[in-house]
Amino acid sequence: MGEYYGAELTAPLTTYNEAVNWINGLIPFGIRPGLSRMEIMMEQLGEPQRRLKFIHVAGTNGKGSTCAFLTKTLLQAGYSVGTFTSPYITKFTNRFQYNGEDIPEETLLDLANRLKPIVENIAQTDQGSPTMFEVSTALAILYYAKVCVPDIVVWETGLGGRLDVTNIVTPVVSVITNVGLDHTDILGDTLSLIATEKAGIIKAGVPVVSCAVQPEVVNIIKSAADRNHSTLYLAGEQFKYEGIGVKDSIQSFHFTGPFRSMDLAIGMKGEHQMANAAGAMMVLEVLRQYMAYVMDDEDILKGFRDTTWAGRLEQIGNHPRIVLDGAHNPEGAQTLAKSLPQYYKYRSLNLMMGMLANKHHESYLKHILPLVDTLILTEPDFRKKMDANNLLEIVEQLKPIYAKPTLEIIVESDWRLALEKLKLRTEEEDLGVVSGTLYLIADVRGSLLNQSDSEKGW
Repeated sequence: MGEYYGAELTAPLTTYNEAVNWINGLIPFGIRPGLSRMEIMMEQLGEPQRRLKFIHVAGTNGKGSTCAFLTKTLLQAGYSVGTFTSPYITKFTNRFQYNGEDIPEETLLDLANRLKPIVENIAQTDQGSPTMFEVSTALAILYYAKVCVPDIVVWETGLGGRLDVTNIVTPVVSVITNVGLDHTDILGDTLSLIATEKAGIIKAGVPVVSCAVQPEVVNIIKSAADRNHSTLYLAGEQFKYEGIGVKDSIQSFHFTGPFRSMDLAIGMKGEHQMANAAGAMMVLEVLRQYMAYVMDDEDILKGFRDTTWAGRLEQIGNHPRIVLDGAHNPEGAQTLAKSLPQYYKYRSLNLMMGMLANKHHESYLKHILPLVDTLILTEPDFRKKMDANNLLEIVEQLKPIYAKPTLEIIVESDWRLALEKLKLRTEEEDLGVVSGTLYLIADVRGSLLNQSDSEKGW
């Protein structure tokens, strides 16, 4: 404990709940882009991030799924893996995983106590208090560098890239899954501005893998890679993937990379998951080819096939059939609208949705409304939620052009009551879908699975 000063200034946290409440208590400090507070924390801790190998994953959609493919396959190949993701679906400890297991509560408490005096000291300076996400990220680095020391850490950005606090690390590979319109209030309101932020994770000499497709986005990623003398592996250019077909909910595709070709099968539903899996496969190929990682083909095949990710076209229950999907932006909605008829047969589609207040809901609804028979508008139990009646106003504007003439709309702001209405509406031949912000998905999933200790958030 001698590596930081000021430990005597503060009373220690005594329980896991106290530690989580302390970290979440930093939420009012908000998202403040920039790395200065993070740099001070790392310096006072002895730069622990320098001891670790990271795969840094940014992108608008597909980050979580890509992290899941990488984690599962590297574990299957015999490597120890840390996985840092956000937001979490069930419990705060989900974000800090080692070999697929959450950080133990007592370890989180110990590490929070290591960080607390440092955080309080920085809060007294003109830097202001570190944010909840900064403290969580510092805790993850401490966990991986000082406690479990994995062979590699799969490291998901929180928001953007360039100024995201996760950008404190220098990875062995950078990944930009794709770029779409999300968090425009912070990252900018054009694809070019958002792409510039995402490309900020590209580091000098570090290879980068991307499945981005829009020409203006690709140009920005190529320019950033050139400036940094980083080798770029771009889907459609250096590697390709082509669907073979879907059988018993398993989709197969042919991957062609610069080093070899391979047929892969994945249990994750949706065409977009082929792109995520192909990007993950390209990352593994870079590790194999240039960093002496050893992975047997059978482990790679099993890893991809066995990968699952909560809340992504995830069916929970058959009576009624309810599918959860955290599509919350236009690209996610487009993918969901395409995937539902592809994977499910149904008479009526009943959709329950709840959103945060800062998203592109018009575009989202344009993609999803044409499929829906009953629309249940609700609200996530989260401070930045969008009022269900405000969502209704948008639906009413779009309804004449995009919705079925028979569309029925129900407004129920209490998500628990909304879920009961969805269950009652969804008969044997129907399909119930819960979509929107992951904060809603987290609560609904916990309820459907009877997880009484479910927490959620950033």
